[in-house]
Amino acid sequence: MKPSIYGLTRQQLLDWVLEQGEQKFRADQIWDWLYTKRVQRFEEMSNLSKALLERLEDAFILNPLKQRIVQESADGTVKYLFELPDGMLIETVLMRQHYGLSVCVTTQVGCNIGCTFCASGLIKKQRDLNAGEIVSQIMLVQKYFDDRGLGERVSHVVVMGIGEPFDNYKNVLNFLRTVNDDKGLAIGARHITVSTSGLAHKIKEFANEGIQVNLAVSLHAPNNDLRSSIMKINRAFPLEKLFEAIDYYIKTTNRRVTFEYIMLNQVNDGIEQAEELAALLKNIKKLSYVNLIPYNPVTEHDQYSRSPRERVMAFYDTLKKNGINCVIRQEHGTDIDAACGQLRSNTMKKDAAKAAVAQA
Repeated sequence: MKPSIYGLTRQQLLDWVLEQGEQKFRADQIWDWLYTKRVQRFEEMSNLSKALLERLEDAFILNPLKQRIVQESADGTVKYLFELPDGMLIETVLMRQHYGLSVCVTTQVGCNIGCTFCASGLIKKQRDLNAGEIVSQIMLVQKYFDDRGLGERVSHVVVMGIGEPFDNYKNVLNFLRTVNDDKGLAIGARHITVSTSGLAHKIKEFANEGIQVNLAVSLHAPNNDLRSSIMKINRAFPLEKLFEAIDYYIKTTNRRVTFEYIMLNQVNDGIEQAEELAALLKNIKKLSYVNLIPYNPVTEHDQYSRSPRERVMAFYDTLKKNGINCVIRQEHGTDIDAACGQLRSNTMKKDAAKAAVAQA
């Protein structure tokens, strides 16, 4: 399978153009066709020579993804199930926010982090997505709006879909550089957030990249015993190592870190845990922010349930009393397969059932 041209950063595209014996400005023309005019076929690039178009056709494809399912929520959330060239499935989610259109992208097929409450990890990691497959998610969501002639554009990106972004570091970095490029989609760095479950060594590496995107850390527990019981990544990177890396990130970038905290009833949502969390963040509270997330139940993880509102509010009030910046995340898409990975998992079950019937 030929690679997607979306997998090239602008510098990589320039290098390819020069290797073809073409002049430098041709790279800018191609980039403009891809990300400003957003053509669907190389032949639409009308100011390129026939020979260059043929070389593009020989070397690349445009979008490698095929749309399988689109679910639209009453609140404007849209969940997409895309099929990759090898037949594997991934999810992408569009959320309407008061500040614009935000897209949550997937970076891996499956996930090996093994969080015990998460639908994404129900199917183990099968492979990384390449940069072109990640960029293509944004391009297909943007096409969804272009085709409707609404004049809307994707303005924000969260790298929080299926998979651990820092376990696919190089491809994610190329994706970030592509969507942030000011001559293309021009999604501002401060409108992009990358979430990690806590790969401490990669947080330090990311701090040195000079990319001014936002960092979110999936924390979900304020002590090692509890965090290790629900997130096996904590066994490799316990809170001491994780917060050493976070301190390095903050000192290097002077940027705020968001901590994601899923509220699990009678597991991590008590006043005691809130006090522990406040103490954990005490020294960085001016450059930290806690995002309290309502839990979307997953059938396979029926040991967990959503925290009732009174427990969430008590937790929130305790953090605020201790001077911790926090918010309760607004919910999106609760009337569709809301949990990350749920649409993919449910579709795979249905496909397997159909295949079994067909073989019977």
